[in-house]
Amino acid sequence: MRKLMSYLFDPAPVIAIPVEGGAGFPVNRIFCVGQNYADHIREMGGTDTSVEPVLFMKPASALASGPDVPYPPVTTDLHHEVEMVAAFGPDGVIAAGVGIDLTRRDLQAMAKKRGGPWEIGKAFDNGAVIGPLRPGPPPAGGAIKLSVNGTVRQEGDLGQMNRSLPELLALIGKYFTLLPGDLVFTGTPSGVGPLLPGDTVEATIEGLPPLTFRMTDRKA
Repeated sequence: MRKLMSYLFDPAPVIAIPVEGGAGFPVNRIFCVGQNYADHIREMGGTDTSVEPVLFMKPASALASGPDVPYPPVTTDLHHEVEMVAAFGPDGVIAAGVGIDLTRRDLQAMAKKRGGPWEIGKAFDNGAVIGPLRPGPPPAGGAIKLSVNGTVRQEGDLGQMNRSLPELLALIGKYFTLLPGDLVFTGTPSGVGPLLPGDTVEATIEGLPPLTFRMTDRKA
């Protein structure tokens, strides 16, 4: 692609995530993995717990970090999905963090029924909440948990993933070229459920910085 010397308007600023003890991580793309925990497959009505994970994407503009996250428009059924997030650098995965894939479940269900893509249910503004990244290799196991207003909703272990992180990277790499700045949401355990304005969400993964935020009123 030919490099341009000027633009019709100023390019959007780089979207970055804080990294513990260092500079920010500039985000390129967000890859998301669905159906990577057997218990979550079952709670969503699936019976084949060995099915190949579903891949979809969110734009970098979907990122949010809190402390406040606005309740999105055009939904009455917003769900939380806690996940480990791997951050891809020039030489592979260089950091990891706690993420929450927010899902407009009613719109996702409508898209599934029509056999269409999931973007309206998944790729909306502030739909990918993530905490600070911790440099180094991501944990291969350890507790993953999400609480809403102090009540535990999701609880599991990273070791329960149907496909490990290296296997997920290989699967994504079959269809896309992973590039520095890419994030990979690795799937969620069972217990996904609704969020309402005013809810306080706390998400933890053993060995990673915690993530806490409050759902505010709908964004105008």
